[in-house]
Amino acid sequence: MKKRKQIASAILFSASLLLFAGTASAHVTVWPKETKADSYERYTIRVPNEKDNPTTKVRVEFPPGTSIGNVLPVPGWTYEFEKDSEGRFKAITWTATAGGIKPNEFVEFGLSGKNPKDPGTLSWKSYQTYSDNSVVEWTGAPDSKTPAPVVTVSADTKAGDQQQQENAAAPGAKTESSTSGNTWPYVLSSAALLLSLVSLFRKKT
Repeated sequence: MKKRKQIASAILFSASLLLFAGTASAHVTVWPKETKADSYERYTIRVPNEKDNPTTKVRVEFPPGTSIGNVLPVPGWTYEFEKDSEGRFKAITWTATAGGIKPNEFVEFGLSGKNPKDPGTLSWKSYQTYSDNSVVEWTGAPDSKTPAPVVTVSADTKAGDQQQQENAAAPGAKTESSTSGNTWPYVLSSAALLLSLVSLFRKKT
C-alpha cells in the first residue's frame, strides 16, 4: 500500500513537470539573457499570447541605467516613447493597428541602446493588454506567476563579447522554437518517467 502511494505521488509530480514545461514559455521575455556592462546591445522583447483574446498593447519600462535610443518598426504596430524629466526615454508602448497578437502567436519587438556601466541585473517591467481590456503585469519576482523579464549584466569582457556575437546573428533568430527547444528535454524525460511509473504500477497490482 505504501509503495502504491509512493508511485502515485511520483506520477503526480511528473504530471506537474509536464504542465510547467508547457506554460513556462508563455511569459514575456527579453533577449539576450546575459549582456556586457557599458556596451551597446540589441534587445528583443518576445510577447506570446496566453489567452483567447488578442493582445493589443504592450508597454515596457526601461531598467534604470540603460539608455535606449532606437526601436525596430514592427508591421501592424505603432509605438510611442515616454520620457523622464530630463528628456531621456524611460518606457515604450506598442499599440496594434490590425489584429494584434492572436492566440497561439507571439511577436518580437526590437530595441537597441547602451547598458549600465556596472554589472548587475536589469528588470524589464512589462504590461500586456488584451482586447477585453484586461492587463497582465509582468512585474513580479522571478519565482512569481507573472515575473518581470530579467537580463544579467556581466563584467566579463570575453563572455560579453561572445554573447554579443551570438546576438548580432539576430536575436529574432531565437524564436519561440528555441525557447521550446529548451523545455523539450524536460517534457520528454518527464513523459518517459511517467510511462515507466505507470507500467511499474500495473505490474504491482
